[in-house]
Amino acid sequence: MNKIGIFYGSTTGNTESIANVIQEKIGSDLADVYSVDSASQEDVEKYDNLIFGASTWGIGDIQDDFQGFLDTLANANLDGKVVALYGLGDSSSYPDSFCGGLGELYETISSSGCNIVGKVSKDDYDFDDSQALDGDEFVGLALDEDNESDKHDERISQWLDTIKESFK
Repeated sequence: MNKIGIFYGSTTGNTESIANVIQEKIGSDLADVYSVDSASQEDVEKYDNLIFGASTWGIGDIQDDFQGFLDTLANANLDGKVVALYGLGDSSSYPDSFCGGLGELYETISSSGCNIVGKVSKDDYDFDDSQALDGDEFVGLALDEDNESDKHDERISQWLDTIKESFK
């Protein structure tokens, strides 16, 4: 498997922590981690396998650092790359916009020619609505640090088992 670039935007450290857990589970020899506040288009383009992680703030807004990085992603050559997404949200305080940032990230890259992998069924989640839904599935791994952090390890492991099959 080619090396994986993991890119995250984090204000409180939760999305960064998940990026580090993902790297640890994959193996630090197989994955590099970048904060999007200091990452460049060239950093993204050097990987064939990518994981992007963004949190949601307020009523469905993507995290500030990632908001600024969306233009970089829109201009990056993602054609033929395999991309997986994860997002954090608060399903209790914001049940109508759970993981909306994940949906915004998906919308930005969905027409870029990349192969987006790692959709997750919404069945094991308690929320009302999400911009990150594609039918009955989230467009990536949805996590809720505030209310369901006890489910992270199992969700991340199952998701990684699914996406590893697609990474080259």
